[in-house]
Amino acid sequence: MIHDSPRTNLMHRKEPYLWIHLAGLAILPLWLELVWLGLAAGKPILPVVVELIIVAAVGTIPITLMQWTRPFDIFSIVLLSIQPDQLSDQQRRILRVFKTPKHRVLTGLGAIALLVGLWFIARYAPIVSSVTPFPNHGLGLLVAAIGFLGSNLFLQVPLSVIGVFLTSGNQLSQLTPDPAEQISRAYFVPGFRVKKILPEIKQEQSTSSAEQ
Repeated sequence: MIHDSPRTNLMHRKEPYLWIHLAGLAILPLWLELVWLGLAAGKPILPVVVELIIVAAVGTIPITLMQWTRPFDIFSIVLLSIQPDQLSDQQRRILRVFKTPKHRVLTGLGAIALLVGLWFIARYAPIVSSVTPFPNHGLGLLVAAIGFLGSNLFLQVPLSVIGVFLTSGNQLSQLTPDPAEQISRAYFVPGFRVKKILPEIKQEQSTSSAEQ
């Protein structure tokens, strides 16, 4: 009788694309700083509450809807994505995690956290009004909306990765991988599709045998 060792059970967590997209959290503060500087530019054109609703809607709705209905395909880097038919069964099982309720809860909590953060950023925007590089509030509001969109993307996608890390090997093995021909319809596959981006990493498989 052969049992999977704990090391093998966690093998999916060594997937390099997971770590690449988790590292996107490091860029999140830069996007939030862009929001801060954008809101600080000039004098409000509309009531502050209305402007915040606009920034929140532009930044939150597109990314949250994407993550809930057609999640971001993490097997991509910048403008390149791996062709769906080149993904292994294990990689397609990882994508299936993005269709689970846990994924929606994590990304939903992330969106809520950023909305709370937006309120605090707007409250303290006057502090940086003298150093913002944007010449008028109209441009600043546009930059703030784009910055908040980027903030949601670089928080919600890493949260999706965390959802994979919280999935055990046994749980992952029970998921049915999506057929390759359905991935383009079920997930958002960005950029140009190529056969390979990163060099293949040979994963060590360890098993233990026990007498029957």
